[in-house]
Amino acid sequence: MASNNTLLCIHRDPTQLSLLQENGYDLVTATNGHDGLRLFASQPVDGIVLDYHLGLLDGTLVANEIKRIRPTIPIVMLTDDLELPDGALNSVDALVTKSDGAQFLWATVHFVLNVKPAQSREKKFSTQTPAHLRRLGRSQNTRIIC
Repeated sequence: MASNNTLLCIHRDPTQLSLLQENGYDLVTATNGHDGLRLFASQPVDGIVLDYHLGLLDGTLVANEIKRIRPTIPIVMLTDDLELPDGALNSVDALVTKSDGAQFLWATVHFVLNVKPAQSREKKFSTQTPAHLRRLGRSQNTRIIC
C-alpha cells in the first residue's frame, strides 16, 4: 500500500490509472503535456506517471523539462510502443508498456517511489563487489527500465 504519495499523471485517459488511486496514491491529472507542466509547476508531487503519446508535446519533451526543473523526481513513462526513438528515455526512471497491465504499473511506481530511494541511501557496494559492478553503481545515468 502506498503512503499517501501524490502522483502527477499526465495521460490521455487518466481513468486508466485508477488502480494507483485504489492502492493509496493521490492523483493529480492532466490530459496533455502543457497542462501537466503547469500542474507540475504549481503543485507538490512525489512522482510522475507520463504517457509517451500526448499529442503536440510528447512525453519525451515533458520528461526532459520536468527533470530540468527537478532532476530527482521519479518519472515512470507509459507507452503502447515496444520501440522508442533514441533519447526518448534519457529523463525517465522506468518504462512500462501498457500491455504489461495495471498491476505491473502499480508495482513499478511503488518500486521507483519507495524501494529505489531506500536502496540509494544504503551502502551499495563492499570491497568484494566486482569492479565492473562498482562502476555501474557510481553512474549518475543508471536507469531502471522495466
